[in-house]
Amino acid sequence: MDSPEAPLIPDDQRNGELQYDADDADAASVANKAEMRPGAFVLLLTFAAGISGLLFGCVFTSQIQTSAFVTWANLATDDTGVVSATLVSIGTSLSDRMLTSMDMSVITSSTSLFALIISPFSSVLADRLGRKRVILYADALFVLGALIQAYSSTVTGMVIGRCVIGAAVGAASFVVPLYIAEIAPASHRGRLVTMNVLFITLGQAVAYIVGWVFSTFGSEGTGWRWMVGLGALPGVMQAAIVVFMPETPRWLVKVGRPADAKLVIQKVNGGTAASTRNADLVVKQIEAEAREEREARRLREHQGSGPWKWLGAWQELMSEGKNRRAVAIACLLQGLQQLCGFNSLMYFSATIFTLVGFKSPTLTSLTVAVTNFVFTMVALSLIDRIGRRRILLYSLPFMMLGLLMSAFGFSFITLGPSSDVDAEAAGDDGAGPAAGIILVSIMVYVAAFAIGLGNVPWMQSELFPLSVRSLGSGVATATNWGSNFVIGLTFLPLMDALSPSWTFVLYAAICAVGYFLIWRIYPETAGLSLEEATALLENDWGVR
Repeated sequence: MDSPEAPLIPDDQRNGELQYDADDADAASVANKAEMRPGAFVLLLTFAAGISGLLFGCVFTSQIQTSAFVTWANLATDDTGVVSATLVSIGTSLSDRMLTSMDMSVITSSTSLFALIISPFSSVLADRLGRKRVILYADALFVLGALIQAYSSTVTGMVIGRCVIGAAVGAASFVVPLYIAEIAPASHRGRLVTMNVLFITLGQAVAYIVGWVFSTFGSEGTGWRWMVGLGALPGVMQAAIVVFMPETPRWLVKVGRPADAKLVIQKVNGGTAASTRNADLVVKQIEAEAREEREARRLREHQGSGPWKWLGAWQELMSEGKNRRAVAIACLLQGLQQLCGFNSLMYFSATIFTLVGFKSPTLTSLTVAVTNFVFTMVALSLIDRIGRRRILLYSLPFMMLGLLMSAFGFSFITLGPSSDVDAEAAGDDGAGPAAGIILVSIMVYVAAFAIGLGNVPWMQSELFPLSVRSLGSGVATATNWGSNFVIGLTFLPLMDALSPSWTFVLYAAICAVGYFLIWRIYPETAGLSLEEATALLENDWGVR
């Protein structure tokens, strides 16, 4: 078993090259050179697919912010500007009354719940109809959900709109990383998948800015409608681009269209003579894997009976050791990404900063969103050079440090329904040294998360063979949304029951458990083709 300092990355992969399993060494060498850089075509495809991340970051985060303010409004002082502005911006526009905490909790949780429900079903559609069509369907749902919300006059109408948005987010969060992973060159796959995460963090930052603008300068009762309604524009833009995008070569080979797959690979690698030879090798490799999987499935169907046959792809996913190991790793990473408490801090950061005494909590929370965006950009340059395993083992200790520092800062602050901050802990501006410690510690935590855990779980498709890649990725994404749902429901009760300090200590403990499990079972996949990466789990966890 290796240590954090010695991940499994062969020397040839450190240089960004990929060794194909081919008899012709010269042809393999040509293929390696062809994959050194992603062409303009694949960058355009990544950008087009990544618009879904921007949509998710904007429409999801902006709504959660609003619900956070309503839920903790009873803890804020009467003159807290951003809380008042948020409440005024919605006013009595829905059901002719002020929204209650229960109203906003239902509106918020319906999004996560439907994302959780839709993710596994989207995997079935992605296998039958293709990755591209599922992205288009998600865009249609984004547009529909945004318009339903913008024109809602009742709480029920808003909940319906959020459910539609949740279905769109559930589909897009699963299929976009899958699309990018299947179409990207192996040596650059990590950073191209990270591009989608970068769009999400950009969307979150935009949501904070737009939310502050509309809550401060927007007219009462209409500003929030513009906030949610504008979410339809990126969906329309992406759909217009996706129509002209190709399907992934792996899906094309799977449905018996190897010639089309070869053309896509040639375009991805620049359309040169070298890329043509590279395309031949890649298609042959995918076809070989597909043939082996079909033969294995045929054998299982012949030997199986009743319930096993009915389960179909689920039986293949859970009965084979390598697939079970892939599910365990992917679900571990996706669950840890949420259970570490990150989204609670993102969703409730403005409220937290209100409670600890910052006079401009929304603008203060914007620094956290910007930190997330900036360090996701840092991850772009590191994810393929350092490797997935090592970057997690290096960043998780800093996440734990940030959480423990936050717990230390909260130990000096007394929160209550009638007093936001202990007077001794606050300065003249309301934000004293303890508040400064909390802000810095949260920024450390967010920076470490953005570099590692914010990106690596979305490399989940690397772990699964072609026959169950879509289904396995869907299960892992459902784990993410299920954990998101749990963490959203438990954050405020934990803050009340355990105190803020012990809540952050609990999240640090979860990170520590995750660190051990990652060190124990997560192999390095950087620089490997999808077919080579799945082979790591053939007989064991692939960690040596």
